[in-house]
Amino acid sequence: MIEMRNVRKVYYGSGNTVALDGVDFYVDDGEFVFIVGPSGSGKTTLMKLITGEIRPSSGKVIVNDFDMAKIRRHKLPKMRRTLGVIFQDFRLIDNLSVYDNVAFAMRVVGARNRDIRKRVPYVLQLVGLEGRERRLPGELSGGEQQRVAIARALVNNPRMIIADEPTGNLDPVRSLELMLLFEKINEMGTTIVVVTHAKELVNAFDKRVVVIEDGQVVSDGMEGYYGNE
Repeated sequence: MIEMRNVRKVYYGSGNTVALDGVDFYVDDGEFVFIVGPSGSGKTTLMKLITGEIRPSSGKVIVNDFDMAKIRRHKLPKMRRTLGVIFQDFRLIDNLSVYDNVAFAMRVVGARNRDIRKRVPYVLQLVGLEGRERRLPGELSGGEQQRVAIARALVNNPRMIIADEPTGNLDPVRSLELMLLFEKINEMGTTIVVVTHAKELVNAFDKRVVVIEDGQVVSDGMEGYYGNE
């Protein structure tokens, strides 16, 4: 669950840049939501507020029952365990196998080896990577690397997946496959939030679309996204 009420974010310094200005929106558990808008619209700032990388200048930000405006630093790891975050550049560990890249996410949170051995193969099968367990990231295609990143985000069974421009390095066919995988994961009960500017891909799915321009929510609904990239 995400709740934002009158959220404002100002980057103080030269010019005091207003990145978000009075943003209001809500994502309920189990939803699939696209957050779209042109470059510089505020999408990245919104993502950073959700993950706790930055705090709002004013307003209310609640993520999975955590108050992100007031959360103490030592509570951030607990909050982040409720999220799975997927980045455009994958951020895989080059010298670890597919299996160990995914298992690493479980080891970080103190999972038992027995649980790792059970969970990792299941998640790799879910994302279509069975048979690739021992390969290194450099031996995989871009689409396969992105699936490893998704498996890593899923492995700790988060309440929500946040994907930041997940198709930015993929061709149209692989991008569509990726969104179909997200749809499958969503149908299993995980909340999905995809931050993107790929309007053609967004319009291919009948999902809720939140449009941000100039730091404000200008549209929120099921009508698709027809703005400029």
